[in-house]
Amino acid sequence: MGEVEAAAGRINWRFQTNRWRPIVYLPWHHTHQEIQRYYKAADLCLVTSLHDGMNLVSKEFIAARDDDQGALILSQFAGASHQLRDALIVNPYDTEQLADAMHFALEMDPLERSARMHRLRQVVKEFNIYRWAADLISGLSEIRLESDRDTEPGRHPAPVAARLVPETGPSEGSFLVRRDQTPY
Repeated sequence: MGEVEAAAGRINWRFQTNRWRPIVYLPWHHTHQEIQRYYKAADLCLVTSLHDGMNLVSKEFIAARDDDQGALILSQFAGASHQLRDALIVNPYDTEQLADAMHFALEMDPLERSARMHRLRQVVKEFNIYRWAADLISGLSEIRLESDRDTEPGRHPAPVAARLVPETGPSEGSFLVRRDQTPY
């Protein structure tokens, strides 16, 4: 954290004015209510995940922007990048691309920025936790039905993973479910 604080200090020292500073560095935990004010005030949100994960910051930022303003810059490695196509998708290891995306986001035509955020908000609204849970339960029930249908008396079903991943291996859009291989 010391390096981040030092970098923020250098940037602020160089670019701040009497009424503005580019980085508001807050190195402590924030409640959802506290952080929502910052989401609403931000010109852009930069999510630079280096690997896929359950990153909700991008969706929280979008949900907070009921004014359809702000721009989302999102790592190509974040799981949400496949769903949030109107974000500016970047490789977080490419600093020039990050700089270009930040510049583009800050200079973006206001109508384009608003249209992008509106579409992002529609995606977040449609693909919420209830939709995710329904899709998961539906997928699991299909697996169970397939398992019951494919099992002959006295024979154990194929492992779930073998039924979900084609012989050629996983492909884009496929998923893998593992379970204990112990017979029932």
